[in-house]
Amino acid sequence: MIKENHKITALHDIHLKLNAKMVPYAGYLMPVNYADGIQSEYDAVRKDVGMFDVSHMGQILVSGIDAFKYLQYLTVNDIGLIAEGEAQYNVICNKSGGIKDDIIIYKSNNKYILIVNASNYKKICSWMLAQNTFDCIISFESENLSLIALQGPKSRKVLGKLINKNIDLDFYKHKEIEINNYKIFISRTGYTGELGFEILGDNSIIPKLWIKLLDLGVSPCGLAVRDILRMEMKYCLYGNDIDENITPIEAGLDWIVKLSKNNFIGKDILLKQKKNGISKKLIAFEMIDKCIPRKGYKIYSHNNLIGEVTSGTFSLSLKKGIGLGYISSKKFKFNSEIFIEIRNKKNRGKIIKPPFIKSSSIYD
Repeated sequence: MIKENHKITALHDIHLKLNAKMVPYAGYLMPVNYADGIQSEYDAVRKDVGMFDVSHMGQILVSGIDAFKYLQYLTVNDIGLIAEGEAQYNVICNKSGGIKDDIIIYKSNNKYILIVNASNYKKICSWMLAQNTFDCIISFESENLSLIALQGPKSRKVLGKLINKNIDLDFYKHKEIEINNYKIFISRTGYTGELGFEILGDNSIIPKLWIKLLDLGVSPCGLAVRDILRMEMKYCLYGNDIDENITPIEAGLDWIVKLSKNNFIGKDILLKQKKNGISKKLIAFEMIDKCIPRKGYKIYSHNNLIGEVTSGTFSLSLKKGIGLGYISSKKFKFNSEIFIEIRNKKNRGKIIKPPFIKSSSIYD
């Protein structure tokens, strides 16, 4: 569906009825916030339950005899660690080790479902086809499916009411269920750091579920608060904190890079970085002075330029500016004082050990 040169999701008309402010994002018109405002949406997710339309994300299905071998070659994590009914955070790299996309992979009925970033969907589709010298089938399903994220401490309780059964899923597990003669895919995943579930289904069923969730008192939430929530957990945003010029080692994603597995795209570069070290590293920092860091602001150690901010916002929990950025790895040390240059003034901050918000309901 296209509107004014931008795609729209199956929930678009509902967003308009809810007085959402719509903005262009990754080729789509998406809600940035709703009538009750960002603080209300934030409180819903951190204290109660909120929901997001994330149907702009890409969905790709990989199946066939060599699906496992293909994905092992395509990604940096070990696909062999994904059991049936489980999910895995993973990265697709280019041949220089740069991040083409960070993704979630689900294993279901001996097939693999990849959820990719909307801004990278076309690029990843082309890349996957170009790398497919294996006996497997790649299906691009984004036009037929919609995805919503139900997030917050009370999300499990609300989901049970929605589908009339208890969903006892552990973190990064998923299952397929039937509701109103439709099959939907429910996973215990999210981008907020709270207990949450993502619901994937046909374009015809997801709007009906969204309306039912509204009737159950769930607050609709937009892109603006999603960005604050993900930053408070130090979740990377593609295009800001990671891109094709950044490797997963530099981004602090070492824990998903399985260098012991057989050859995969970018392995040689990542192996060298792990062995010889890196020149820059992604840090999390909070401001001491009253200000809000933004993407592109320079980071200093006293008078020495050491890096640049990639993401910044005002934390609604901490009531202070927080940010992510890359600095010289030689300057990296927790609690080190740094300075963010804003309009020619150097504002004090300090490097912290993430996440910014220490307690959450994510493992409840």
